[in-house]
Amino acid sequence: MKATAEDKILAEKFLRTVPVFTSLSEQYFNDIVQTIRIQHFKKDETVFYQSDTSNDLYIVLSGKVRASIFNEEGEELVLAVFEGGSFFGEMGLIDGADRSATLIADEDSILSVLERRRFLELIKQDVLIAIELLIILADRIRTANRMVGSLAFLDVNERLEKLLLHLALKDGKQNKDGLYKIRKMHQSEMAAQVGASRATVSKALKVLTFKKVLTERQGHFLIKPDLTKLTSEF
Repeated sequence: MKATAEDKILAEKFLRTVPVFTSLSEQYFNDIVQTIRIQHFKKDETVFYQSDTSNDLYIVLSGKVRASIFNEEGEELVLAVFEGGSFFGEMGLIDGADRSATLIADEDSILSVLERRRFLELIKQDVLIAIELLIILADRIRTANRMVGSLAFLDVNERLEKLLLHLALKDGKQNKDGLYKIRKMHQSEMAAQVGASRATVSKALKVLTFKKVLTERQGHFLIKPDLTKLTSEF
């Protein structure tokens, strides 16, 4: 759909926070804002499928998008979640190969899309863009390595604890009792992120509740600070 004036303002706001574009001159930055496409996606709508032929860069302006892979039975493993100001599609941007994961809108989302051809033109103008992209790629490879290690060496209870710890430290706010408060997640959502069945995650949650490490209250999880001891183990 054609970008509205509000979309362009939103795009300019978030593009200025993306490290890849911070070294651009004002002229090139304004050129980018004018040439990007804006796409709107409803919750659960697919942005693109694994193995699709597509090599554009997507930047999340609002909403949330998850990257997932699926097995033949349709079971999902969530590889990453992208929120406002983050971007995805950088691998196809570099090598032009097919997509390595399926991207799905977790909620209503607005994305800006930069064509590969346009991005390669920018790299020719400013090599710092390529350096910033390599730094981000290196960080994502490290994250992928940690995920592989978790799937290989941790049981479901430990993987779930690690997920909750990550969310508590990233998005949680401590209340007066020192508990981290985060949004309650559906069991199927957690199962997709830790690579387990919903039934197994349900049992793991009951264990955490029994240990009084986790409680549910008014649509939120309350996590005891004791869980943060895991940071020294992983």
